[in-house]
Amino acid sequence: MPSPEPGKVRVRFAPSPTGFLHVGGVRTALYNWLFARGQKGTLILRIEDTDVERSTEEAVTAILDGLRWLRLDWDEGPDVGGPVGPYRQLGRDPLYREAAQRLLGEGKAYPCTCLPEELAARREAARSAKPAPPHLCPCRTAGPTPGRRQAIRFCVSGRGGVGWDDLVQGRIQVAADEIDDFIILRSDDRETPVYNFAAVVDDALMGITHVVRGADHIPNTPKQILLYQALGYPVPAFAHIPLVLGPDREKLSKRHGDVALQAYRDQGYLPDAMVNYLVRLGWAHGDQEVFTREELIRAFQLERVGASPGIFDRAKLDWLNAVHLRQTPPETLVDLLAPFWEAAGVDPKGVEARDRAWLAQAVPLFVERSKTLRELARSMAFLFAPPAARDPKAEAKFLTPDHLALLAEAHQALAETPDFSAGTLEAAVRRLAETRGRKLVDYAQPIRVALTGTTISPPIFPVLALLGRETVLDRLAQVLESQSN
Repeated sequence: MPSPEPGKVRVRFAPSPTGFLHVGGVRTALYNWLFARGQKGTLILRIEDTDVERSTEEAVTAILDGLRWLRLDWDEGPDVGGPVGPYRQLGRDPLYREAAQRLLGEGKAYPCTCLPEELAARREAARSAKPAPPHLCPCRTAGPTPGRRQAIRFCVSGRGGVGWDDLVQGRIQVAADEIDDFIILRSDDRETPVYNFAAVVDDALMGITHVVRGADHIPNTPKQILLYQALGYPVPAFAHIPLVLGPDREKLSKRHGDVALQAYRDQGYLPDAMVNYLVRLGWAHGDQEVFTREELIRAFQLERVGASPGIFDRAKLDWLNAVHLRQTPPETLVDLLAPFWEAAGVDPKGVEARDRAWLAQAVPLFVERSKTLRELARSMAFLFAPPAARDPKAEAKFLTPDHLALLAEAHQALAETPDFSAGTLEAAVRRLAETRGRKLVDYAQPIRVALTGTTISPPIFPVLALLGRETVLDRLAQVLESQSN
């Protein structure tokens, strides 16, 4: 691991690979990333996988894939000569044991052989005792019980307060006598370190200057400060960002809908839109809503993160994603749409058969009405094949015998139009409508329903021009034939 550069900001994102990458965790990663980039500092990715029973490689892969999809890159890792990988706690056990032995040798920790049920009974008795015992574990004074497996417990000393000036929450103070002696190494075969201890050792050895994490970690911070002080490590600055809540102001969970980052990727949300949306869940820069990454890096400050929880609003995300879709170059959207064609009922080979320039010309017609890439692909599906089914209400209203007669007239007018451009086609159908004493919409809607299957589509004449003479005339003829039988 490189030696930290004095005075340089160093932050870390340290997820536990025990489940999917939650949008709340993604926002934590994003705030660390923005802070590091804005301060020209270093972002470290550390996988906290000491919980071997619950940690999975599938979860590690999901974390890495999610961060890469969002383009939240990190700067350091153990790999040399290849892609920068994350640090893994699982291979750092000797460092934790060495630190624990130092605390033991200095009388700042002690071996504990108490069984969980014994401590539970003492805790219950302490609730009614007056005065309450200062410490629950008898091993602190009586020593460990021979023949039992030993854990290592940190010795909380002093009666003063443990406090810090949180960069988000303000001053937080906890009385030291409210913190009982706590385990730092478990009594299992691996002498597994508990979260608070491993995090402190790693943050100190990695030179972390700022710990930016969720407000649910506030109860851990007093214990960690005591460990920093006992080990003689500098105490980093802490910034506890507010949680992400559902619309009911309860902690965001599956009952509120999708909470895994992968679900939003699979539904066709753009990485830049997710980044833009999540950073605004707790942070503001005036009244500005839409940001590029470069703007976020320049504007983001930890001190401007609010202390109140952010409320996840799916409608707001949809709006913001639609804005980013419209701002994305059509050529880029052509590439981004590739994973969504099949789910939209489009044969990917049919898409591949089309010229990229044609696809890039088609996208702007449809993107204005789409909130996600999935919606965009679905709305464009009829370009590649006639709709498999039409909206029954649209068909009943606009493919009646009277409308089919109008459609037949439109088919003839389109066939006789030498220039198959949008403007020429619209002029031809408009002349037809005027000749028959009709409105343009009387012809346009049957054409739209016949070709798209619905009453909602982009302006129909640019669509006709895009489909081309042969395709339009052939599909309209098929509809006329099928509806007349």
